[in-house]
Amino acid sequence: MLVVPAIDLKGGRCVRLYQGQMDKETVFSQDPVAMARRWEAEGAELLHLVDLDGAVSGQPVNKPEIEAILKAVSVPVELGGGIRDLATIEEYLALGVDRVILGTIACREPELVREACRLFPGRIVVGIDVRGEKVAVSGWVDTVEIHFLDLAKLFEEAGPRAIIFTDISRDGTRSGVNVEKTRSLVEAVSIPVYAAGGVSTLEDIRQLLPLASLGLEGVITGRAIYTGSLDLREAIALAKKARI
Repeated sequence: MLVVPAIDLKGGRCVRLYQGQMDKETVFSQDPVAMARRWEAEGAELLHLVDLDGAVSGQPVNKPEIEAILKAVSVPVELGGGIRDLATIEEYLALGVDRVILGTIACREPELVREACRLFPGRIVVGIDVRGEKVAVSGWVDTVEIHFLDLAKLFEEAGPRAIIFTDISRDGTRSGVNVEKTRSLVEAVSIPVYAAGGVSTLEDIRQLLPLASLGLEGVITGRAIYTGSLDLREAIALAKKARI
């Protein structure tokens, strides 16, 4: 299981939101590139980037910062936020993004996601952000009447690289991961899953490790590694030990 540090971009800065609310941000760095280099130096094998402004506006916003990060690190980078068409996907992949995350468009235009999976095999990740049992879109501003498990099953045959599952009620709260809801997803699909939202301490990593054999490929952490309640090196070491 991988432990993946998150870098959320808003106004060119590295921030974390509380339950995805754009007006409840904490700025952790004015220099996202420095943060990317730090997490790579601490052993990250994958970086998770989100263009928060892009997620709300529906188009790329923090592109200069994204390009700078791509040039600064050697580990793979996955990116989500404001990616709503094939042209933008292709543009980011050409820049050096390893995986593109499709969230809002996965809910509103699933056929486009299937086409993206066909055109860019192994490079498309489906982001499923959940409020209660329903899926949230457009930077978590809107909620649609579709159960998150039903949405995940729509892409079973399309072959995305992974699903990133985020429990919005836990995101940025450091209240602990939703292990049972994560379990329900990994048991429902054969697609590899990454869990996000609520990671606080090493104990949260330990609680998720038993799900690795069921298809949980990684866990994404943000606020906890910025505040220091979770040591990234220690978390990566624990997860690697479980892979042996």
